[in-house]
Amino acid sequence: MTTNIILLGPPGAGKGTQARRLVEERGMTQLSTGDMLRQSRNSGSDMGRRVAEVMDRGELVTDDIVIGLIEERLDADRTDGFIFDGFPRTLAQADALAALLEKKRERLTAVIEMQVDDDALVRRITARSTCANCGEMYNDITKPIPEDGKCAVCGGTEFKRREDDNEQSLKQRLLEYYKKTSPLIGYYHANDQLDRVDGLGEIEEVSRAIKDVIDSRA
Repeated sequence: MTTNIILLGPPGAGKGTQARRLVEERGMTQLSTGDMLRQSRNSGSDMGRRVAEVMDRGELVTDDIVIGLIEERLDADRTDGFIFDGFPRTLAQADALAALLEKKRERLTAVIEMQVDDDALVRRITARSTCANCGEMYNDITKPIPEDGKCAVCGGTEFKRREDDNEQSLKQRLLEYYKKTSPLIGYYHANDQLDRVDGLGEIEEVSRAIKDVIDSRA
C-alpha cells in the first residue's frame, strides 16, 4: 500500500509548502480538488463535460463528481502516495473517501492537523507577499524579499499581496474554517487517524514533525 495523508489546517498554516516538500522529497502526488476540477473542465473527457456543465450553471460540483475525479487520479498516477488537499471538507466526503480507498485496497495512513495560534497566524499572513512573475512566496518576518529587491528564484522585481490578506478578512476565514473542520477533527480522532503538529514552527521543524508522523504510521 502507498502512503496517503490528509493535511488539515487553517488558511496560511503552511499546508501547501509542506505538501510541495513531500512531493519533492517522497515522490508523493498532491491532489488539489480545485486544480483537478479546472484540469478536468478543460480535458474534453466525459467527466470534464459534466464538470463544465455544473460549473457553467453556477452550481457546486457534487461529491460524486469530486470522488470520481479522485478515483481517476488514483488509477492513473503510480506514485509513492497521495496528499489530499482541500478534501474532505465534510463528514459525508470523509466517508466517501474512506469507501473509495477501501475499494482501491488502499488506506489513509494519517490525518495531520497543523495547529496554529490564531493571532500569530494573522501576523504572519498579513506580512506575506508573492513574486508577481513566478509565484515564489516571501514573508516580511520569516522570509523577507532579498535586499536587492529581486526574487531569489526568477529575478523578478514585482511583488504583490492578496487583497484578502488583512486582519478582518483573515479572522472571518479562520472562523469559517473551524466551523467546517471541527467535525472532521472529531471523526478522524475517533478513528485513531489524527496527529497534530505545530504549524507555526520553522519550515524545517514542521517538515520533520510531519515526516515523523508518517514514518510512525507507515
